[in-house]
Amino acid sequence: MSGIQHPFLRQTLTHHHIVACDARRGAPVVLPRGRPPTRKGTTLRNEPRSRTDIPTDARPSPRPSVFSPAADLIGSELDLRLTGSRIADALTPAFSDAASVYLLERWRREENAYLTADPPRIEAHRLALRLGAGAKEDWEAVLPVGEVIVFPRGTPHARALASGQAQLLDAVDTITVERLLASGDVDARLQDLLMVSSFLVVPLRLGESTIGFVVCTRGPDRKAFVPEEVAAVEELAARAALALDNARRYQRERRTALAIRDSLPHGTHQELAGCRVAHGSLPAGPDTVIGGDWFDVLERPGDRVSLIVGDAMGHGPESAVAMLQLRTAARALAGLDIPAADLVRRLDALACDTPGASFATCIYAEWDAALHTCTLVGAGHPPPLLRGPDGHSAPVPLVEAGLPLGLGTGHYEATVITVPEPSLLVLYSDGLVESRDADIDQEIARLARALDAAVDEPVGAGGQDPLPTLCHHLLHAPSDATGGDDRTLLLAELTPARG
Repeated sequence: MSGIQHPFLRQTLTHHHIVACDARRGAPVVLPRGRPPTRKGTTLRNEPRSRTDIPTDARPSPRPSVFSPAADLIGSELDLRLTGSRIADALTPAFSDAASVYLLERWRREENAYLTADPPRIEAHRLALRLGAGAKEDWEAVLPVGEVIVFPRGTPHARALASGQAQLLDAVDTITVERLLASGDVDARLQDLLMVSSFLVVPLRLGESTIGFVVCTRGPDRKAFVPEEVAAVEELAARAALALDNARRYQRERRTALAIRDSLPHGTHQELAGCRVAHGSLPAGPDTVIGGDWFDVLERPGDRVSLIVGDAMGHGPESAVAMLQLRTAARALAGLDIPAADLVRRLDALACDTPGASFATCIYAEWDAALHTCTLVGAGHPPPLLRGPDGHSAPVPLVEAGLPLGLGTGHYEATVITVPEPSLLVLYSDGLVESRDADIDQEIARLARALDAAVDEPVGAGGQDPLPTLCHHLLHAPSDATGGDDRTLLLAELTPARG
C-alpha cells in the first residue's frame, strides 16, 4: 500500500547516512557524520559501522528473525504473485500492520526498466498486499492486487526507486492520501488505514537496477521503525528481489514452452488418405510444460503421409527451441519431396549447426497407401512397433538404427516394409521405454504387450473413438519406466488402398 506525508519532516535511512528533507521543498539534505543532530525533538542517528569494523568478540550474537516464518518460504515457489504474497506475509502482522509489494510495470512486462536519475513518474504494479490479522478481508476494492499505480516525482516511492535508498517517514505522503481520498470509497476503514505512526518504503534492488519496492506501515499504537529494523527489511528485500527475478524468468520460459507446445498439431487425431492418426504428449513432472519431444504428421502428394517423432536432449527452453527448429526443418525438407534417407541426412547436417540439437534422435516414416509400403529411417531412436492383422505387436527390425542427429555422419539407410492389410504403426519417444532397472529391449517388449492388452480391451466403448482413447490409455498407463522424461506417442492406423 502507499502512504501520508508528514507536513514538516521526512526521513530517509540508509546504511551509510540518514537523509532528512523538508517536505515543503522536497530537497534532500545529507546529514554529516558525527554528533547526532536533532530537529523538532526527533533524534537522527548515523548508521552503525560496518560489521567488519567491529572486533569479533564485540559482535552481538545473531538475533531471531523479526519476520514471520513466511520469510523462509520466499523463493520456494517459482511464481511471481505467490512470491510477492510470501514477502507481504513475512512482514505482517508481527513486524508491521500492513505491507505491500510493488514491481516496476516495465520490468514485470520485460521491457526496458532502466530509470533516469530523476524520473517525472514511475508506473508500479501492486503485486501483493496484506493487512494485519485483525483487518477485514475487503480491501481488494480499494487497493486491488494487480493495479498499476503512477507515482509522481517527489513521492517516497519514486525517490526510493530513483535513489535505491530506503525512505522512512512518520506519515503517509500527501499524494497517496489525495489519490485514495479521490477514489470515492472514503469511510472509517480508509481513515484508519491512513493513520500511521511510521511509513517505510524499501527498494527492491537487483544488482545495479531497482525493480520495485516494499511498503510497510505501523499504526499509531506501535513504535516507529528504527534503523536496525530498516536494515533488516533491506536484507529481506535483497533476497526477495532475487526470488522475484527467478520467478519472472521461469514464467518467461513457461510462456515460451507453451507457445512451442501450441505449435504442435492440435487435437487428438487426424484423418488422412489411407491413414488415421492419434497423437499425444505427456510432460515429465507436474511443473514441466514441454521438453525436447516433438512429433508431426504431414500430408504428401500421391496419397502419402509423413510421420515423425523426435527427441532433443534435455528439458527447458533450450531443448524446446532445438525441438522447434528440427521440426520446422523436417517440415521444410518433406515439402521438397526428397527420399526419406536424404531427408534425415539433411536434418543431421542442420542439427550440427543448431545449438542444443546435437544428439537429438528421431524416427521418420513415410506411408504410401497406393503402393502398400511404409519407409522407415531411424536416427538413434527406439524402433517403431507394428501390430498386424494377426493381433500381435512387435518392433520393426530396421536395416540400420542410425546415429543421433547432429553428429555429422550423414549415413542413414531406409527400411521399406510392405503392409498389405490394415495395420497399426506406433511411433514413440524413449520416455515410454526408458528404465534404470531393465534393458531397453525388455521395455520395448513390455510396451508391445501393453499395446496388445489395451487393443483387446473395450477402450473405445461408449461411442468413443477407439484410436485416441487407446493413445491416451498408453500415455498414462503405469509402467516400469522411471517417468523422468517426457512421453510422446503417435499411433497411425494404416489402410492400404484397394484396386
